[in-house]
Amino acid sequence: MKKVAFILALAGILFSCSKKVAPTLPPAPPNLEIQEIDFEYFHGKARMVFNDNKKEREVKAHIRIRKDSVIWMTFTVIGVQGGRALINKDSITIVSTVDKEYYVFDYASLSKRFNVEVSYQTIQSAFLGNLIVPRQENDQITQGTDYNLLHQERGPVSLTNFINPTTKKLEKVEMKESSTNNAIAVNYSNFQPVGDKIYPFNGMINILYRTAGGVVNTSITLEYNKAEVGDKELKFPFNIPRKYDRR
Repeated sequence: MKKVAFILALAGILFSCSKKVAPTLPPAPPNLEIQEIDFEYFHGKARMVFNDNKKEREVKAHIRIRKDSVIWMTFTVIGVQGGRALINKDSITIVSTVDKEYYVFDYASLSKRFNVEVSYQTIQSAFLGNLIVPRQENDQITQGTDYNLLHQERGPVSLTNFINPTTKKLEKVEMKESSTNNAIAVNYSNFQPVGDKIYPFNGMINILYRTAGGVVNTSITLEYNKAEVGDKELKFPFNIPRKYDRR
């Protein structure tokens, strides 16, 4: 679970790109339509595979989201609960029930440590297959046969979003930081109806991240077997036993 905690935190860090996000965004360019998932509550079950080129770990995850508020997850390995996570607007908390320890990552310290902005909103968008970074008026659009491209520059980070011109869905995001060459690619596939929208039941995240100890090359695969959105209120039970150690 230590490796899982690190990967989840790293993925959240690399998903976030802009240190300054205006509270009121200008209107998006009208000539590129993107269909995004809107909801009050989301509930999904997925198979998740973590691979750091040294070891592969597979877990089954239950995921619940309350819009713009909280992301809740539990993990099981071969029928035994291995951990849980709670992501809210203030922090990321990951509990390992196997090691009897937990981790708390606050966005401010993570942003300072890695020199990129960590935000709840971008993590939520990545889970749902929505745009990871909100559109702005100066974003550039390139229209093509296979994909329409939305190019975004946010400080040292460049993003290219690949939009299917038929379904209007985001199918791929490529991000690169110019100063470090850190890179992340997100691919979405197997789109199926969820409510009145279509949702990617398969996702692949590839991370290339340089640290003091060398290059980290990590992949995260998600395969949903269930995904629902609606107005029905969900519960988000979460507690940390007193005997657990904070790491």
